[in-house]
Amino acid sequence: MEPEQKTNGALIGSVIIIIILIVGGIFLWKTSLKERPVPTDEGSTSEDDTASMEAELNAMDLENLDGGI
Repeated sequence: MEPEQKTNGALIGSVIIIIILIVGGIFLWKTSLKERPVPTDEGSTSEDDTASMEAELNAMDLENLDGGI
């Protein structure tokens, strides 16, 4: 009687499916990490004189600065 030959088809198929899932996950992860535009503060000005900078600094609410930490 000859010994039964085991095929590795199921194992190879499983490995291929796992590789496809990993590659797909990496692709989705990379595309979701694309650089998103940084929201600009529309309340700030681009003036360079010291009076406008000081007025803008005084208008900032620095009391709750560490609230998000």
